[in-house]
Amino acid sequence: MNLGEQQPDLDFGHRRVAAREARPDEHRSVCDVLGRAFADDPVAEFLFPDPATRAERYARFAAIAIAAFSSAGVVMTEPALRSGAIWQSPTHASLGPLRQLRLLASLVGLTRSGFGRAARLGELMSRHHPREPHWYLAVLGTDPSAQRSGLASAILQPVLDRCDRERLPAYLESSKAANIPFYNKHGFEVLEELRVPGGPSLWPMLRRTG
Repeated sequence: MNLGEQQPDLDFGHRRVAAREARPDEHRSVCDVLGRAFADDPVAEFLFPDPATRAERYARFAAIAIAAFSSAGVVMTEPALRSGAIWQSPTHASLGPLRQLRLLASLVGLTRSGFGRAARLGELMSRHHPREPHWYLAVLGTDPSAQRSGLASAILQPVLDRCDRERLPAYLESSKAANIPFYNKHGFEVLEELRVPGGPSLWPMLRRTG
């Protein structure tokens, strides 16, 4: 899915970041970055308890998410491929979070107990997911070696700009309380705190139309 216009370079201090959509041949690299970015994430730890394989399995998880979202998705990155975001457009309503997680869990080879964890997570996400049209930020992550350098903000902004043009909300679930201020800075507000049965907390966040 094309965002419809050339994305400007975004200025972060003394650095300019040319955020853009990832080409299909770059998806593997973006997914590898996301695997490393989520190696210490509470939800990734919940789904993939083995730290030795977590990054690789999360990268596969991200790759299958991109394939599942197909033409209803947007994958954002930057030239060095050190940061990635996976979005679903407002046309994604037929593939809700519960169906997504069940599909992804089966394809990444989770054990029976792992599939149960994924199902509990997906059911909770599905119950609280907005019903009105919106852009959904499924995944946002930066390679640990490049975090806190403005890359995540840069690749986030083009889709948020599109939300503003289309007067559509954006939605996400933060899996770390420490990340909430980052999303607040971009206009997202916490709706509530959810607790996955037997697992971590999630903070659904909504960026309303202006």
